[in-house]
Amino acid sequence: MPLPTLEPIRHATLADTPVQAAIASARTRTLNWLTSMQAEGQPAGVLRVSAAHDPVRWPGMLLPGTYNGTLARALLGDLSPLESPQARTLVTWLLAQRHADGVFRIQGMHNDAVFKKPDLAETWGYIDFHVTNYSLAAIDSLAPGLRPQLDFVRPLLDPLHLKAWLAERDLRDPWLEGNNIVNLGSFLLALQQSGDAATQATVRRAKDILFDWHDRLQEPSTGFWGVGQHADPLRLLHAMAGSMHNYHLWYAAGRSLPFQDRAVDYCLTQPPRVHSACIDVDLVDLLVHAHWQIDHRRGEIRQWLRALLPELLAFQNADGGFADVRDGPGIPPRRQDGWVQGYAEPQGLSNTFATWFRWIAIAMIAECLWPGWSPADKPWRFRSSIGIGYCQPASGRPTAP
Repeated sequence: MPLPTLEPIRHATLADTPVQAAIASARTRTLNWLTSMQAEGQPAGVLRVSAAHDPVRWPGMLLPGTYNGTLARALLGDLSPLESPQARTLVTWLLAQRHADGVFRIQGMHNDAVFKKPDLAETWGYIDFHVTNYSLAAIDSLAPGLRPQLDFVRPLLDPLHLKAWLAERDLRDPWLEGNNIVNLGSFLLALQQSGDAATQATVRRAKDILFDWHDRLQEPSTGFWGVGQHADPLRLLHAMAGSMHNYHLWYAAGRSLPFQDRAVDYCLTQPPRVHSACIDVDLVDLLVHAHWQIDHRRGEIRQWLRALLPELLAFQNADGGFADVRDGPGIPPRRQDGWVQGYAEPQGLSNTFATWFRWIAIAMIAECLWPGWSPADKPWRFRSSIGIGYCQPASGRPTAP
């Protein structure tokens, strides 16, 4: 389906210049902070999660520290500390965290310390999908075209197995399931790109099943998935956060997304202020892609994005990194997703996860407001695989006059 004709986007004005300068300054400070996270005695690019991270006690956390930090550097157009020999060494280090079936797992995570669902297999499925998707994205930023090992996904290519897996998705928790869905979609697309003709046909059939499942369960009044969305504001917020992940399937396939205008209407009811790193990037991702794809409230979207951008920049810590949320009374410590009895650190610290996520939001806003502009003449390098950090190909964006 052809994309709609979009209204022209104005070039940056003089009023934009100080904001663009602030983005450039923030970028430099973040790159310096990422350099400071280099883990002692490890290959170049192997990073600690934060200044609180002790790699001797928590060696497994070097994996999320590294994949988040690598993807942040790639987005900011600076993998210069990782020239070809160093990049190959870092890819080798990342691949050493991979199991034989292709799953990447954080060292030190054990059954008695993880939880996402009461079913342990579902818990591990969520964690493994999440860590593997981000690890593969980091490897792709360093070694584009390297064929991934995806044996763990192949059982889900069987239609009965896939339908049974989809039947187990619990839409009382759409945020969790949105991550499961987009991660699976990313693996399916990777298989389709790297597989033979028979694999490609099998993947196409799996994708058809996936889209059919979504079509049956999408809520027309919001454009989201989730049970009880209208029961209270928090459920609706979580439905948005989860559904933003699912939407990537439509963006990557070039399909028209049903009820996208309703999703925009909801997001524009949210105040343009800093929440958490996840919620902020979810709102921005949804609004920016809608701005590019449909003719609905574009001026209001740009106004909302312009209001949020200085809030995001002001949230940068003095050391150059970004926190998830600020620390305070009643705020639980930050943990690795699913590792409930594992690594923990105070909120408010700069960490590679939040730093990457917040820069995704900043970069998407900048690309929407000023197409083609980027700080230091380094193009934004969004990840090519679906999931957080993915950005619709340039052919789907409006062109500035």
